[in-house]
Amino acid sequence: MTLLLLGAVLLVAQPQLVPSHPAVPGPGPREQDLLRKVGTLQEDVREGAATNGSTQQLPQTIIIGVRKGGTRALLEMLSLHPDVAAAENEVHFFDWEEHYSQGLGWYLTQMPFSSPNQLTVEKTPAYFTSPKVPERIHSMNPAIRLLLILRDPSERVLSDYTQVLYNHLQKRKPYPPIEDLLVRDGRLNLEYKALNRSLYHAHMLNWLRFFPLGHIHIVDGDRLIRDPFPEIQKVERFLKLSPQINASNFYFNKTKGFYCLRDSGKDRCLHESKGRAHPQVDPKLLDKLHEYFHEPNKKFFELVGRTFDWH
Repeated sequence: MTLLLLGAVLLVAQPQLVPSHPAVPGPGPREQDLLRKVGTLQEDVREGAATNGSTQQLPQTIIIGVRKGGTRALLEMLSLHPDVAAAENEVHFFDWEEHYSQGLGWYLTQMPFSSPNQLTVEKTPAYFTSPKVPERIHSMNPAIRLLLILRDPSERVLSDYTQVLYNHLQKRKPYPPIEDLLVRDGRLNLEYKALNRSLYHAHMLNWLRFFPLGHIHIVDGDRLIRDPFPEIQKVERFLKLSPQINASNFYFNKTKGFYCLRDSGKDRCLHESKGRAHPQVDPKLLDKLHEYFHEPNKKFFELVGRTFDWH
């Protein structure tokens, strides 16, 4: 209850972050009275936090995407580190207007409690492909470190379709075959949103308008699946974390067909919704996908100064 009241007051007192909006006028008598009352609550929160040394902090690192790139696996693996405190759910603060309009006070209440030496991390895969998000994150913290995990664009499209298909099946709703969505009049359907999400070059250009490349670490999602430990080591170095995650934290689960985690003697795997088999696709259609992404991939490699083992 204390946190809810504190969040309400922060929302009253905080100006809007959207640059095009006028400044919010100062609090009136009623709001001032509420601020005075909750001033005591703020002290209580600080005292309570001091008891166990934890408090809520705005994230110093955000996993910005990409959807179906392996963001959940990355967050779970990163959470093995004792100096990482991760938000449990996707917050969708910077891309959903109903959340963003509530201000940083609301955003703060969505963060986990953490100790002063811990790094707070949140992940929302939709951030990478949302045009307004880079500027909004930059307004919050221009020095923030960003993690972006990418997979082969064609494989990502198939994973995207598979997730939506299973969501419909669980609700007993029909969903068309992937060929009906990918092809229109004998050509690739460029209006299919899953294709756009895999045009990494176009989206990366938007992020580089606000952040230097050195503030964005790209995780190879395909390598993370095959051999996670080297990729996580790179992430530790990028985030300036001490090397705490070891190869012994990973083991290959033959039943599931991918790596699971071992943390303090306890084993855990990703949810069963992860690693689902993709639908069978006509090889000719796959060739069309590979051809479509060839030039955008080439531009992306030049933009970020590295290559990936994609078709």
